[in-house]
Amino acid sequence: MSDSPFVLYVDARHVSPYAMSAFVALTEKGVPFTTRLVDLRAAAHRAPDYLRDSLTGRVPTLSHADFHLSESSAIAEYLEELLPAPGYRALYPQGRQARARARQIQAWLRSDLGALREARPTTAVFGAPLTTPLTDAAHGDAERLCAFVEAILPVGATQLFDEWSIADTDLALMLQRLLNSGDATPSAVAAFARAQWQRPSVQAWLALPRPAQF
Repeated sequence: MSDSPFVLYVDARHVSPYAMSAFVALTEKGVPFTTRLVDLRAAAHRAPDYLRDSLTGRVPTLSHADFHLSESSAIAEYLEELLPAPGYRALYPQGRQARARARQIQAWLRSDLGALREARPTTAVFGAPLTTPLTDAAHGDAERLCAFVEAILPVGATQLFDEWSIADTDLALMLQRLLNSGDATPSAVAAFARAQWQRPSVQAWLALPRPAQF
């Protein structure tokens, strides 16, 4: 086992978009870390020891020595301050306004688009796609999502800012809810998501074991 002080608690089925975000953040920082699985179906996140450390009873939770932190965006910001560029890869853009935009994207993805998340859960991203048509509400979310990306993505670009950021990964994951199930997506938006999906840190998450059926 690694002697790294970083331990990341993730869902046992490796389908949480937020666990993936934290996993990618740590991988991009290039620091050794270990993962520990939390079986949500067995309510392991409600166990007293886990609740004591995570406080929220959610995944992911990062343990760094004797400090414990849940919520993926908080984990990314903690790592960014703890392991800053240029010694480590930056998770956020360097410019103040671009950095604020990246955080806006993260906050929006975590607080909106609920109908799309329900119609296209991440089990249909990391497992078999769904063939059921989108509900009207989910279709509306999909249109808003794609319009948002078209508005902020530079022409011909496959990342949002001058350099990669964790917001690229989070946004690409939301778009994969559409792409993996064959839902219509504008070509430039699809190209962005597919390019981000090939990033080595994302591929490392995709390579983790998952049940054959969800």
